[in-house]
Amino acid sequence: MDKVKIMLVDDHPLMRLALRSVLEKEPDLEVIYEAGDGQEAVTKAEVLRPDVVIMDISMPVLNGIQATRLIKSKCPMISILILTVHTDIETIFSILEAGASGYLTKTVFGQEVVHTIRALVSGEMVLAPEISKEVLKYALRHFSKPLKIEYDEKITPKEQELLSLAAKGMSNQEISKILGISEHTVKSYFANLFSKLGVRSRTEAIFIALKKGILSPEVFK
Repeated sequence: MDKVKIMLVDDHPLMRLALRSVLEKEPDLEVIYEAGDGQEAVTKAEVLRPDVVIMDISMPVLNGIQATRLIKSKCPMISILILTVHTDIETIFSILEAGASGYLTKTVFGQEVVHTIRALVSGEMVLAPEISKEVLKYALRHFSKPLKIEYDEKITPKEQELLSLAAKGMSNQEISKILGISEHTVKSYFANLFSKLGVRSRTEAIFIALKKGILSPEVFK
């Protein structure tokens, strides 16, 4: 089995060393590069094409939000896991809208990071509990009255159901079992949804759907 290729992006060498020591104990994970700033991460991601980038937000040259947006625009198949101290809702929304697939705080470490990497590779969206709580609070406060939006292409009931299940953090495999369709079909549905909504990831699709009233905040309950 091919190993999951990982790039570490943090301007603190000790943080990168600690992460590497955890990840390299796992037989299915491999750290292929370490970057100390966002610009270096963008340049190397395009060349090395890691499966997962673990990214801090506060960094020199380019911050994690800018770097995430550029990496996803150049290499949309790369999953980006944010590992940071920031939990304010503005930062959360900015990084998720930039295309990140996971968001953990630096209070989380060890096996939880390992499990999250494996989940991202399988197509799941992963948010730390405190991040999910902030998102829910914001959604209930601001998205309780859906906006009326006109779309060039209609979002179908099946696509809405798919988004609802994705918002609950379900993997492609779990969604396929619930909907009675293949994982390949689930991926095709997502690709079609991304095109309709003008997004690049499941996470971004969920937040756009919340903002536009396609999804209700009730999906988080």
